[in-house]
Amino acid sequence: MTLEDGPLSERMANRYPWMYALSTAEREQCATDLVEAARASFSTGQPHLAITKLTSWRETATAIAAGLGTEPVEWLDDEPVVERP
Repeated sequence: MTLEDGPLSERMANRYPWMYALSTAEREQCATDLVEAARASFSTGQPHLAITKLTSWRETATAIAAGLGTEPVEWLDDEPVVERP
């Protein structure tokens, strides 16, 4: 692939179709994060850095595709804390 084939985020989405569940801005951030994590992994010999980042973005896309994150969040911090006796 070359730069004429389109933006990196779109080329990556062709290889990783789960990225289409992300918004355009999220796909761009995902592509950037994955490239940075891959560079760090290769330069340090720590493959888990790239694997963790890839897994995190894939799970985010899966949650978005399932409709999670569209409902308002009910924070538990606002509830009174009940102490045990």
